[in-house]
Amino acid sequence: MQISFDKYQGTGNDFIIIDNRKNEIQLTTEQIIFLCNRHTGVGADGLILLELEPGVDFKMVYFNSDGNESSMCGNGGRCITAYAKSLGLINDKARFLAIDGLHEATVSGVNEVSLKMNEVKSIEAGDDYFYLNTGSPHYVKFVQDVKDFDVYTEGKRIRNSERFAAEGTNVNFIEKTEDGIFVRTFERGVEAETLSCGTGVTASALVAAVKGVSSQKNSCKVQALGGNLNVKFDKVLESNFYNIWLEGPADFVFHGSINLRED
Repeated sequence: MQISFDKYQGTGNDFIIIDNRKNEIQLTTEQIIFLCNRHTGVGADGLILLELEPGVDFKMVYFNSDGNESSMCGNGGRCITAYAKSLGLINDKARFLAIDGLHEATVSGVNEVSLKMNEVKSIEAGDDYFYLNTGSPHYVKFVQDVKDFDVYTEGKRIRNSERFAAEGTNVNFIEKTEDGIFVRTFERGVEAETLSCGTGVTASALVAAVKGVSSQKNSCKVQALGGNLNVKFDKVLESNFYNIWLEGPADFVFHGSINLRED
């Protein structure tokens, strides 16, 4: 089976995106794992199918590199918006359905995409961590010297701890910077650190707002290993946020095709 695809990346978080508007493509778990493999396949943190859905511009179906359909991916949502514009499905604004509900997005300039995230109505505060859901579950912890922190070892330990082993969680380690925060993320489903995680950046920015470490009242500049993002929001109560927007670049990388075994 011949599959055509486009590769996109948002601050280093990379995705294989496939046009499935005709609903002819049904990929197995093994095929998705193969496509996302960086040594024997195309290579990506995840795979996204763009499909048609009544009442909206398109539907986003997202799979992690482990081959399983996953919860919301913020950078993936921004990348599929850029892809939809390249197909002529949208102009500068989009409404699309993802696994966590409806999203809005806008495209400006050459590659800047802003994605509206779902409201966050509660944030759990532990002894030395925060836990919240921004479309995907996120554990957030402040650390020192985040650039030299062992994200893989500590992230894997928390992700596989008794509380999170069954469903998993993404784990974010953050540190205050001069004008925002620096974030590094261990992603479930990828089971490794990624260069950026959109829902993790969003979760970390909201935690920074709760802690009062952001230099701006209603926004937070975020550095990730793969680049810079910005999160805007309005706050009702201490841990109740709405009108949340994830802003940053979404870049086309290349177009290709690949043969997939069907057995």
